[in-house]
Amino acid sequence: MPSKPLPPITMDAVYAAPGYLFRRMQQIAVSIFMEECKAFDLTPVQYAALIAIHTHPGIDATRLSAVIAFDRSTLGSVIERLQAKNFIERKPAAEDKRIKLLYLTKPGVAILREIVPAVERAQARMLEPLKPTERKALMGLMSQLVELNNEASRVPLRAEDALEHLGKVG
Repeated sequence: MPSKPLPPITMDAVYAAPGYLFRRMQQIAVSIFMEECKAFDLTPVQYAALIAIHTHPGIDATRLSAVIAFDRSTLGSVIERLQAKNFIERKPAAEDKRIKLLYLTKPGVAILREIVPAVERAQARMLEPLKPTERKALMGLMSQLVELNNEASRVPLRAEDALEHLGKVG
């Protein structure tokens, strides 16, 4: 039985696809972040990890992975880089010395204080081409899509579960 011929496939169809647009916006967002934050030598994931560790001192890597929705195996190298930069330290947990708890160092606290204005500029630049009402609408729709599709992610956001275990929800 002969197979059906493929329907016409064009790059216009690719360029209009949601997945393509999300991927392109991710590339643009990272590029803007890196440009605004180049003096700090941090990636967006490293920044998110520092914020989570600052907010939840003593978090372990597994829970950090859940809080920032980042693959646990890749997070190990992020933690290593942050430790090499002396922004975090790992201390063994009292109840299980194999578990390493993460804490910001003084330089880690200092870089967070210094980088926040650059991160805020990056976030503003990402939405700058839109009118205020469009920004609000886009953010609302993106938040809704992320929440409704959370379980489809390779690494679903599990912040509440992870933080509940720490006894530090919020």
